[in-house]
Amino acid sequence: MKKVTTLSLLALAAVGMLTISACSAGGGAAASSGGAKGTEVKGLTGTIGAKEFSEQYILANLTSQLLNAHGAKTDTNTQVAGSSNVRAALESKEFLGYWEYTGTSWITYNKNTIPVKGAEAQFTATKEADAKNGIAWLDPAPLNNTYAFAIRSDKAKKLGIKSLSDIAKLPAKEQTFCIDSEFSTRDDGWPGLKKTYGIDVPDSNVALLQLGLTYTAAQKGDDCNFGEVFQTDGRIKALGLTVMADDKQFFPVYQGAFTLQEKDLSKYPGIAGVMALMSDKLTTKEMQILNAKVDVDGDDPKTIAHDWLTAEGLI
Repeated sequence: MKKVTTLSLLALAAVGMLTISACSAGGGAAASSGGAKGTEVKGLTGTIGAKEFSEQYILANLTSQLLNAHGAKTDTNTQVAGSSNVRAALESKEFLGYWEYTGTSWITYNKNTIPVKGAEAQFTATKEADAKNGIAWLDPAPLNNTYAFAIRSDKAKKLGIKSLSDIAKLPAKEQTFCIDSEFSTRDDGWPGLKKTYGIDVPDSNVALLQLGLTYTAAQKGDDCNFGEVFQTDGRIKALGLTVMADDKQFFPVYQGAFTLQEKDLSKYPGIAGVMALMSDKLTTKEMQILNAKVDVDGDDPKTIAHDWLTAEGLI
């Protein structure tokens, strides 16, 4: 009996050694199985940045936790305000990387005034433009967090409007807007929108609010009928808002992707493979659900990220 037990133990040990060898040869089981932890980015350190809204907080935590599960030691910084400041933090290496949107980089950082039609074409053009700046774009997620304007659904029905062109035909007293300060000056924001759709209203018809408050302002309808929103925001559905169609396709595609310095990607090429495990799952609909957990339910982005990664078998 002792002999049989010894042989069994030896067999189990051999299987265990084969399993360890297989994981080591592949840099960890995670890249192939999409679940277990790995070591593809062992030695990678740094801070994952974020802009000042819920989706970015979630994406930063998703990224940090996923990379850490594959050998990195990263943390997050969600305290920097303004897209340009976050980009500057990446360029100065204060941030290892952060999630950016194609339309933002194309218009704001690369100084183009006309968006490229089509998500794939816009991504390619943006990636190539930023390569000249030493910034690498990993494969994008399907999500498109484009700008939009929304109004309370019952009010939209009362006014008989469905598009941004319809807004321009309304009486001036109904053309009231709530926007945030950054949108008010961006080429892909308020100045260009007014010109494209022929919206001509006095400054008194436009209220500048903190980013995020535009949703509840539109729902209440006191300060404005139309609030600036993001397409992936979960509050659109929760607050009973209707998004006006961008019938002249003014807004660029804002497809999200993780960006970092080319030098860091060259040093740790495994980052691309690890991020690819997650990116394809982040659709516009999926981000609406995740964003609602913060903006509607009040949940913590760090917890949301951990629970989602666990449910998807990524950590």
